[in-house]
Amino acid sequence: MKPMRLTTRASIPTGDNWIYEAKYDGFRCMLHWKQNGPTLLSRTGRSLNKQFPEMIDFCLQHEELISPYLPLLLDGEIVFLTHSLVSDFTIVQNRGRLRNQTSVDKQQSLHPCHFLAFDLLVEQGKSYENQPLFKRKERLYSLFQKAAWPLTPLKQSNKRIQLMTYTNDHHTLWSQVTAQNGEGIIAKHRMSKYEEGVRTTQWLKIKHWRIVTVVLSHYDRQNGYFRGTVLKGEQWIEVVHFKHGLSKEEETNLASFFHKQGQKVSTEQWNVEPAICVDIACIDFDGKHLREPTFHQFQFESDPFTCTWKQMQRQLHPLPEPISMTHADKPIFPKLSIDKDAYILYLQKIAPVLLPFLENRCLTLIRYPHGVEGESFYQKQCPDYAPGFIETKKEEGIDYIVCNDVRTLLWLGNQLALEFHIPFQTIETNKPTEIVFDLDPPTVRQFHLAITAAQQMKKVFDRFGLYSYVKTSGGKGLQLYLPIANNQFTYEETRLFTKFIATYLCEQNPSLYTTERLKKKRGKRLYVDYIQHDVGKTIISPFSPRGNADGLVATPLWWHEVNEDLTPYNFDLHTVIERVKEGNPFESFFAHKDKQPFRDVITELKERMY
Repeated sequence: MKPMRLTTRASIPTGDNWIYEAKYDGFRCMLHWKQNGPTLLSRTGRSLNKQFPEMIDFCLQHEELISPYLPLLLDGEIVFLTHSLVSDFTIVQNRGRLRNQTSVDKQQSLHPCHFLAFDLLVEQGKSYENQPLFKRKERLYSLFQKAAWPLTPLKQSNKRIQLMTYTNDHHTLWSQVTAQNGEGIIAKHRMSKYEEGVRTTQWLKIKHWRIVTVVLSHYDRQNGYFRGTVLKGEQWIEVVHFKHGLSKEEETNLASFFHKQGQKVSTEQWNVEPAICVDIACIDFDGKHLREPTFHQFQFESDPFTCTWKQMQRQLHPLPEPISMTHADKPIFPKLSIDKDAYILYLQKIAPVLLPFLENRCLTLIRYPHGVEGESFYQKQCPDYAPGFIETKKEEGIDYIVCNDVRTLLWLGNQLALEFHIPFQTIETNKPTEIVFDLDPPTVRQFHLAITAAQQMKKVFDRFGLYSYVKTSGGKGLQLYLPIANNQFTYEETRLFTKFIATYLCEQNPSLYTTERLKKKRGKRLYVDYIQHDVGKTIISPFSPRGNADGLVATPLWWHEVNEDLTPYNFDLHTVIERVKEGNPFESFFAHKDKQPFRDVITELKERMY
């Protein structure tokens, strides 16, 4: 069955007969589930089962539950969620191309995907294509309720089949999608029937175009494409091939310009020196080229040498309303040549992995108004001049900032909050939601002690059957994390465990490790800090920068990286952004909360005590 297709439109249709969904940048896909098993079918009818086995495995785990509703046909999208409204197409595309089983297994671990269902076409073998969309949506919602599958996209959930939500409020949805730099929204007529393979005006896509200014560089008469570049350092880097969007007259005049002013490099191709700038509309940048490029307009007044890689990054990542940036060129990390603009761009790019750890937590910030070479101060109280969209939570007389969205994060970035420290519990509970050990060597020269201690503690965690994670502190140490089920354990209970682990480690290696709080009594031993894990205490958030000259970041690590070659200096604002493209070592952190056998561990420790 071929999916119903959408029509592109520049503006959002309004009225009571329209509903709106986020447009996810993924693979359109049909989930065809029969008695003999589920099949993921691409838009062209190709099976995607081998490329996305995590979804097939999830279906098979729920086969008995779903069997009364088979055969079942759902229309949806395969996505790699970076946010509940945004998918990373590059990752989905790369996974869809895989054929080697080893590569598939590795990528499903690094980049697990979800299937977001937005339409129900067949249930119990009965077709609902001729039913109006709102009726099909009702049946789909009911099915997901009965299956206890997520009724909204949840990045952190390991339930691989989820429901795509919709709304009647296109203003709010558009604002949320553009704030997250999403692809756009889809408008659907609530009475629309499902027309197989038809490009319909009942379903409309409205894209969130970004405008990037490039310098014309090349023309290929054979295929009609022009190329554009931007300046990176002293090199002109090609970032786009385009021909769509030009009027016939514009295309003719531009070709004539290349013929007359350019250098002929082959029978059908011409190059030209940097002279003419043009604006290109696109939906994203895949690392090499602008995606879905369309000519927008000429920029004859622009200086080609202002069309830089840095400008392109800012144009690709516009600040969401009502955020503005002051003193964009202020040096923040001079050693890394990072100014305020580059720092805020870091926050925009890292937000998908940073925000889940800040969500619903009272923030303690360290601000550096003049960059890391100037003075700094702690901030807990939300300032009076904070804009109205900033959420707060009052605790013990302090109005703490709660950072649940990218707008708040970027506003804090403009205030030059460089360090984000979080408590171990959320605003919804007074119980810890994770356990953290801080491994603090006397100086960075003894960083090897943190490596050895982390390796030894990992073995103990493994013996207990506990999932554990590790990150750099952004300074001279390491920090070990264990996710635990929300609102189930008190700090007194977790202290039984943390004290046991710390004491055991120090008893096994008294010359290397200590739990002594006074620095002057530690000598050259590593301090195993378990006291810090308590109510009212905080720790640096994963992916938060630190206010040091090297621009280091508290960086999640893969356990195999914790070896003698590890150094904290490998992880600064530049390198961490590149690392995240390859995967997030804390990707499964929240999904493992309910899988930890921590109750059994606490019970065993209590029995030993008594």
